[in-house]
Amino acid sequence: MNLRPGPVSHEANVQRDRPSWAEPATFLGVTVILSAIWNATIVAAGGLASASMYVTLLMWSPAAGALVTQLIFHRTVSGLGWDLPAVRWAALAYVVPIAYATAAYGVVWLSGLGAMDLTRAPRSMTMFIVLGTLISLATATGEEIGWRGYFVPALARRMSPSAVILTSGLIWAAWHLPLIVLAGYNAGTSMWYEVLCFTVGVVALSVPLAWLRLRSGSLWPAALFHASHNLYVQGFFDRVTVDTGPTRWLTGEFGAALAIALVAMAAFFWRARGAVFPSFGR
Repeated sequence: MNLRPGPVSHEANVQRDRPSWAEPATFLGVTVILSAIWNATIVAAGGLASASMYVTLLMWSPAAGALVTQLIFHRTVSGLGWDLPAVRWAALAYVVPIAYATAAYGVVWLSGLGAMDLTRAPRSMTMFIVLGTLISLATATGEEIGWRGYFVPALARRMSPSAVILTSGLIWAAWHLPLIVLAGYNAGTSMWYEVLCFTVGVVALSVPLAWLRLRSGSLWPAALFHASHNLYVQGFFDRVTVDTGPTRWLTGEFGAALAIALVAMAAFFWRARGAVFPSFGR
């Protein structure tokens, strides 16, 4: 009997070296379970307007999923990108949302499809920027620890660049659907239209968020980008915009103007994908 091992095929080596899907599946499982609990609580409480504390807990569900997954499989939480990034990545992350929001809302204002009323702006812009950024970062970080801190790098080890963007973006968009459909997180237009615009925008946002996470090696630029987007789109541009009829179909996270601006911005980052990861240049 020949007891010497025979040659190992290339396919067997590939199969052996391919990362298991158990980890990302665990992350999604924990995140979905926790999110379902908080979504049900928010709906039972009467929607977003009545359940701000539960919304914060919902936004931290992806973080909990990432932390549990890391502890189960690695006995550490050190692999989520905690290191502080270079200043240039933090600055880029903060400024880009202001730029694309200015472009989207500027077109709406200048075209007369909406109006601008700066008397609605925060009284102290300094307080708005400093305190608002810190508060927005406190909630956005919960999502980003999970979606970009853990999930995007996990997918990048298993999938092609385009698949990473589409998978992470579509799952992230689907995660918001209960709030859109059941909890009043919408603009009050047609539901199918809002879901379409929101999904397009979220998938587009997934490009710079993944780019920043992988390029900087840190989750903080993605968290800062997310915080800046929420703060300026929802807290400033929506606030100073006056609805003249068609406006709500164009502005905000459920409008076409912002979705188009996000797609244009995503195309810019996608062209620079070769700088992110070797496989992203293929």
